[in-house]
Amino acid sequence: MTSLAGLRVLDLSRFIAGPYGAMMLADMGAEVVKIEPPGEGEYARRALPAVEGQSLYSFVVNRNKKSLAIDLRHPDGVHVLRELVGQADVLIENFRPGTMERMGLGWEAVHALNPRLVMARISGFGQDGPLAGKQCFDGVAQAMSGLMDLTGAADGPPTMIGSFMCDYTTGMYAALGILAALNARHASGKGQLVDVSLLESATSMLMTAIPQQKLFGTTMTRVGNRDRFVAPSNTFASRDGRYVLMVGGDDNMFPRVVRAMKAPALLDDPRFVSMASRMEHREAVEGLVAQWMLQHDADRIVALLEREGVPCAKVATIDEVVENPQLRHRGAIAEIPFGDTAVPVPVQGVTIHLSDTPLSIRSAMPAVGAHGDQVLREWLGYGDERMRALHAGGAV
Repeated sequence: MTSLAGLRVLDLSRFIAGPYGAMMLADMGAEVVKIEPPGEGEYARRALPAVEGQSLYSFVVNRNKKSLAIDLRHPDGVHVLRELVGQADVLIENFRPGTMERMGLGWEAVHALNPRLVMARISGFGQDGPLAGKQCFDGVAQAMSGLMDLTGAADGPPTMIGSFMCDYTTGMYAALGILAALNARHASGKGQLVDVSLLESATSMLMTAIPQQKLFGTTMTRVGNRDRFVAPSNTFASRDGRYVLMVGGDDNMFPRVVRAMKAPALLDDPRFVSMASRMEHREAVEGLVAQWMLQHDADRIVALLEREGVPCAKVATIDEVVENPQLRHRGAIAEIPFGDTAVPVPVQGVTIHLSDTPLSIRSAMPAVGAHGDQVLREWLGYGDERMRALHAGGAV
């Protein structure tokens, strides 16, 4: 049994945010049908690198789905989509605002077709407002939200986060909103619109930056790898050229750091007696920690700090991450059989662990249109004659 068994989802989205949110529902057991153009499918399928001609960029956000290829520029294709909407529980799209309306499938139209439908609309800036029509990608949201100005070395330029964080977060917000709307539907019997944007998702991750700015007029900016609120908490170089991240700045942790360093005199230094004084003198206290770490290899530093109960980790390279025994144990790295590949494709596994209705990976990203006939027969009851006509006309 799965959490979302029997739930039908139409995924019209592309790139990362929409497909990732839809994949989360698929991992929970929903039947997710990816709607994409015939032939090469959605544009993201052409991004490199690829395995057996399939983009890994697209591969990691489209598992557990079925694919139905529909030409939405063809009148019969739009008609098919309208019929599918009538049978769906959820519709996810991330076209630029106005695109669905031009197809006659805006919120009012789909709600009339299927009052129980939950429609999730993912965009850069939301469905309304002065910037609603502006084009947006993850990096744009990072820049406009201030996330980039918070990221990077204090004396360096604004820096993008090393992953498409805004896309992934927006996909998760979409999935969360969908689940909330479905729960509300149990009581009301009606679906509703879920409207999420990359800019708002990015802004939601600004910690205390907004209240600090509005209340005190202080502008949060880059601090490198430092913790913003306690010291010493930073990333330090080790003797063997690696880096160790340590969080040891609050009043409970600092004595433990001192014990690991075998430097008890630091506890009597008036500059370091409290969290506030250490923040005032963070250059000094972190300088001492940096000198100590340069005398030891990274693994030795981690062992000494962990023995004292100080949160820390060696900064892992991706080749180390894929062999991490904890991630392997938890199923956070999974292997999916795919096509004729001799070795299964390793991907990120499921992240949510439910005791009674576990998430699972059941299939790899589908080939374009691989389930077209199956979906149209099962969802809409199309017979052979109808199917032949659609194929002949190029609608599917």
